[in-house]
Amino acid sequence: MRVSVVQFAGTNCEYDTKYAFEKLGCKVDIIWHKNKTLPKADLVVLPGGFSYGDALRSGAIARFSPIVEDVIRYAKKGGKVLGICNGFQILLESRLLEGAMKRNDSLHFISKFHHLRVENIDNNFLRGLGVGDILNIPIAHAEGNYYIDSDGLKSLKDNGQILLRYCDKDGNIKNPNGSVESIAGICNKNKNVFGLMPHPERAIEDILGSSDGHKILKSIIGS
Repeated sequence: MRVSVVQFAGTNCEYDTKYAFEKLGCKVDIIWHKNKTLPKADLVVLPGGFSYGDALRSGAIARFSPIVEDVIRYAKKGGKVLGICNGFQILLESRLLEGAMKRNDSLHFISKFHHLRVENIDNNFLRGLGVGDILNIPIAHAEGNYYIDSDGLKSLKDNGQILLRYCDKDGNIKNPNGSVESIAGICNKNKNVFGLMPHPERAIEDILGSSDGHKILKSIIGS
């Protein structure tokens, strides 16, 4: 599988992401955001970091980088796109995913391991997992408080677009940032664009504290 990882000014997780997918046998290219076209790929990843220093609003400036228009075209043709943390924020700003991000309720940056519960596997990303599976994945964000209005939330639920929720080790809801209904990850209606705030690329080996991120990425490339 060929993976393109887009690098923005301020991205800091591109090489972790490259390493994680290479461990799964993928051929990975890092693509500079000022390129106007993507190379041929089976998956495009917008990785974590602080594009443009999170100036104005997280992802708001990166959304206008030249490469993003081609990412939008790629997604609208059915191509698989994954956004991790800042990448998720960019997907929201690009309107490839519904909703928006606000500051964490605490107004502080959060960096720690946190459990997730798999909510839906009827999509192009999590079919290798089971509904109700509990995963332990790091989070690292200041603006991870996902918001969507009541009509939008109903649409997400009706279409099976809520893929991950924050929880405790037993699967009970435990919300670290104020996110609506403890949402940690969603997909689009066509199930080919996936955004999540936690960092699976930081949990691919037991020595890192968890290998549960490996399960998510393996499912993504195996779907």
